[in-house]
Amino acid sequence: MKSIKVILSLLSIFTIFLLAACGGANEKTQDKEKTTNTAEEKSYTVEHAMGSTPIKRTPKRVVILTNEGTEALLALNVTPVGAVQSWLGDPWYDHISEKMKDTKVVGTESEVNVEAIAALKPDLIIGNKLRQEKIYDQLKAIAPTVFSETLRGDWKENFKLYAKALNKEEEGNEVLNAFDQHVADLKTKLGDSENQTVSVVRFMAGTTRIYYTDSFSGIIFDQLGFKRTEQQAELFTPENKLGNLAIEVGKELIPKMDADNIFYFTYTPNDDQTAINTAKEWTNDPLWKNLNAVKNGHTYEVSDAIWNTAGGVLAANLMLEDVEKIFLKK
Repeated sequence: MKSIKVILSLLSIFTIFLLAACGGANEKTQDKEKTTNTAEEKSYTVEHAMGSTPIKRTPKRVVILTNEGTEALLALNVTPVGAVQSWLGDPWYDHISEKMKDTKVVGTESEVNVEAIAALKPDLIIGNKLRQEKIYDQLKAIAPTVFSETLRGDWKENFKLYAKALNKEEEGNEVLNAFDQHVADLKTKLGDSENQTVSVVRFMAGTTRIYYTDSFSGIIFDQLGFKRTEQQAELFTPENKLGNLAIEVGKELIPKMDADNIFYFTYTPNDDQTAINTAKEWTNDPLWKNLNAVKNGHTYEVSDAIWNTAGGVLAANLMLEDVEKIFLKK
């Protein structure tokens, strides 16, 4: 009998210790959850093109008002609740359409639908001063609003701002580092190929441009180490209204398009036949056919969406893949 009492006493003590241990573990788990929740709830302030914007917590419902910004969000595993329509596609570029199937269209970059944005009840709006400065006050009345400054070719600067606004700076750095590694790997594969000169041409409805070093493709080519011809550099004087982004040209300047390799794309919103006809007219012109790149079979038609219009990190990686396929004949 005495032995049984001893055993029961020991069992009672063991049970007490077990319950205490479980309680401690639960408290630690709860403390960890509280810490995590606190980190998520912590407010932060973002400096941007229109001033400073405090954001109370990591945003969950984001509206994005630029094409390159849409790519930034997707690269950071954030699906926007609302976004401006892609410049090409119905309503999204082919390379992002699957990821955007649950996203509502809120107009275009140039004509934003403020009412549609308000209806989505966002907790963050990301836009661009160049495109939407006039409606900034309306947007910030709906939700905290962060604007990038411009939309030139250096998408990385805007990407860093968007990552900060989303409270995802660490993830953003990982995306940028991965892109830079992609560039470095490709440079190694290209070897002497990067010593060749490149030229980039865009056809639109009744308009033709040579795109240069400040363009989306231009900055990527520069990072890869490709060069431009001296004869083309002469076109980009301080008087050029588009700076080093691009220059509109007439057919008499077709000879200036020549280089070791010519890449060209056509902007065809809604399958614009006028733009398609412009491309056909120029590429059938005797001056075009007389270019060394044409005679050597070094002209390449590429996607306007990937090489220019989308303007974000997803397109940048796809452009690198195109360059690899073209130069390494994959």
